[in-house]
Amino acid sequence: MAALYSTILIPRAVYHEMVNAGKPVPGAAEVQTFPWIQTQFATNSQAVIALQTSQDNIHQGEAEVIILALELNADLLLMDERLGRALAANYGLNVTGLLGVLLQAKRNGLIGFIQPLMDELIEKADFRVDNQLYLTLLQSAGE
Repeated sequence: MAALYSTILIPRAVYHEMVNAGKPVPGAAEVQTFPWIQTQFATNSQAVIALQTSQDNIHQGEAEVIILALELNADLLLMDERLGRALAANYGLNVTGLLGVLLQAKRNGLIGFIQPLMDELIEKADFRVDNQLYLTLLQSAGE
């Protein structure tokens, strides 16, 4: 991801969700060690709380990501949760998910194929992908 994005900022709640999950979470070691992944606080904690309370199914990490992206006028927000993505888009944020990152990496010549990586996410990380989206991504990647 460092070849695609110079810096990735994650809010404190997302860091804690990954690092203190109690079970291995893909990416947990990386967020603790890679210098280009940095933890940053959303300064408007009231906005985070307001967003969380106004949306029944938004978790603290998702709310912090959205508010932090708004505060920083972020170029791109990385989020896979469907409800959070829709909410972020309603705020005018440019959103992609992990599969979008894989597709961009393929287009930039950073990886050869996305299918084995998607399959590994599904099998080992319990990553859920709609079958139609899976096929669309493969077609977009020319696989």
